[in-house]
Amino acid sequence: MTDTDQTPDRLSSNPRSPHYDEAALARGIGIRFKGQQRHDVEEYSRSEGWIRVALGKKVDRHGQPLTLKLSGEVEAWFERPAEGAEEASA
Repeated sequence: MTDTDQTPDRLSSNPRSPHYDEAALARGIGIRFKGQQRHDVEEYSRSEGWIRVALGKKVDRHGQPLTLKLSGEVEAWFERPAEGAEEASA
C-alpha cells in the first residue's frame, strides 16, 4: 500500500460537510470500530478516535439525520483500488 492509497484521516458521507470526499467514498471505505466491522458509519476520525452513526430514523429540524458520536479505536481501509491502479500494476 502506498501513501496515495491511505484513507483520509477524517471523512464524512454528508455532502454539506467540509470533510466530504466523493472520490474516496466512490472507492468504498471499510470501517472497523473497536475490533468490529461497521457498515452504518456516517463520519469518522482516525486520529481523534471516534465515529458518528445515525440515531435510527430520527432527523433534526433541517431534515438531517441525528447522529451519535462513539469513541474508540478506528481503522479504515479502501474496499476497491483507485482508478488506473489496476492498469499500472498489470
